[in-house]
Amino acid sequence: MPEFRLCHHHTPDECGAAVASWRGSTSPLRGRPATASCAFGGHHVWWDVEADDREAALSLLPGFVAHRTEVVRVTALDIP
Repeated sequence: MPEFRLCHHHTPDECGAAVASWRGSTSPLRGRPATASCAFGGHHVWWDVEADDREAALSLLPGFVAHRTEVVRVTALDIP
């Protein structure tokens, strides 16, 4: 199955709204850890997901988060 990195960014004043947007979400990502830089002032959040396509990957996020997210197709790379 294709793999995608979801790269979300919000402003510092949107941080609370980004977190609150998950309330009531039925996403399988809810309750799972994500990598984030908010605690250090970056206000980026990243998820690695498997999905059929870009739209399916983006649909894993609540609307507020999805509208501020870039979807990048990725794969593992062996570095020599």
